[in-house]
Amino acid sequence: MACKLDQLKKMTTVVCDTGDINSIKKYEPTDATTNPSLIFQAASDPQYQYLIDDAVKWGMSKTSNESQMLHCIMDKLFVNFGIEILKIVPGRVSTEVDARLSFDTHGSIQKGTQLIGLYEAAGIDRTRVLIKLASTWEGIQAAKVLEKEGIHCNMTLMFSLEQAVAAAEVGATLISPFVGRIFDWFKASEGIESYPPEKDPGVLSVQQIYNYYKKFGHETQIMGASFRNVEEILQLAGCDLLTIAPKFLETLHNDEGTVDQKLSAEKSKSSSIQKLELDESTFRFGVNDNQMATEKLADGIRRFAADTRKLEKHILERVSAVA
Repeated sequence: MACKLDQLKKMTTVVCDTGDINSIKKYEPTDATTNPSLIFQAASDPQYQYLIDDAVKWGMSKTSNESQMLHCIMDKLFVNFGIEILKIVPGRVSTEVDARLSFDTHGSIQKGTQLIGLYEAAGIDRTRVLIKLASTWEGIQAAKVLEKEGIHCNMTLMFSLEQAVAAAEVGATLISPFVGRIFDWFKASEGIESYPPEKDPGVLSVQQIYNYYKKFGHETQIMGASFRNVEEILQLAGCDLLTIAPKFLETLHNDEGTVDQKLSAEKSKSSSIQKLELDESTFRFGVNDNQMATEKLADGIRRFAADTRKLEKHILERVSAVA
């Protein structure tokens, strides 16, 4: 019998959630995704110092202004990791816009365009890159503009149906609902240690979004993300994509047993879910009215911003050493 990972790959596109290039080589996912936290971890690994050195050298050649130089180096570093990943995966890589731009539509558009420009300068077709944006109202409006320019977007930090519907209505290529972080919030809020997989709040959130998209014909793809256990992953077998950390890929690779498809577009069409009518005010109220979504969105932005600042500090130390 095939291992569970191979069975899962037959019904769902498997994405590796890491900045560790060796892990991507090992598990042969179709796509890969990164974020500031993952890049910060990878940047501390000696085997990836050449990517930092190249980014620092490139940024220092562009300007002597420290602030502008830092922005240049950070952009180049994220793209350097993306380029290395694209040498391995046959599909796409997701590269994240600075979380501090989460409420800045113009800044997000500008940053997304700059990142794509760096990829294209390196000979990478823009169809192989997804620009990750926070699923704020501003981030979603940035995706609307970028998608019209042929720059494909991955809406991250997603915790509610309102965010998912708004992203689909502007034509975002992909969304990344965060299963594990939803699980964390309900676990703490309800004082429950664990849930059966079929009642896991994070799993139920992705199922709700999946059913809505398939029932109403949205083309935006759904990629479940941020898992806390293998059971959550298997409960979403059949989802368009799942982005999985290396430790869970290892477990699935080593485990045998039947993987049943849990989600299907055909079943979703008979769902009783109601259509949402959204504009900016109803979006903001809907997210605000969802305590979990409000708290986890804010917390996620803060955490990614904090790891970006840590990475910037590391980069500035490298610049000082070179200078």
